[in-house]
Amino acid sequence: MHDVMELFHLYKDDVYRLAVSYTHSVHDAEDVCQTVFLKLMEQSGITPGKEKAWLMQVTANQCRSLLRSVWRKRTEPLDEEAEEILSEQPALQGIWESIRKLKPKYRIVVYLFYYEGYTVKEIADILHISGTAVTTRLSRARQVLEAELKEEVY
Repeated sequence: MHDVMELFHLYKDDVYRLAVSYTHSVHDAEDVCQTVFLKLMEQSGITPGKEKAWLMQVTANQCRSLLRSVWRKRTEPLDEEAEEILSEQPALQGIWESIRKLKPKYRIVVYLFYYEGYTVKEIADILHISGTAVTTRLSRARQVLEAELKEEVY
């Protein structure tokens, strides 16, 4: 197994992007990243070669826990990261707004599939759901995005 610092440098950006995508908050994403890498320090039995998948799974779990928390439900999310990206690429504004409106369970599969490039099976393993559930969520997310984007055009 790689040492923790090596894994941190290899995967910190992936963990952070997943956390930002899931939470819509730079600050929450930073907290999630810190927690994920602290858990990595405590972990001893990760299969070599599966470190990234383990980190993505733990990140998704941490994000879900954060979003379910009572404290989180009483606060407004920050979109600083999204604002920065959109200021550089204004053509993405409509797409990003539509993705933001997706329920978290749809948003996370879209992110993992299209941005991180995971397969349906890998996403199922990361999120602890069936491959059929991943496919269904991707399909429903696409339908919602298609309807939303068509509405914007007309």
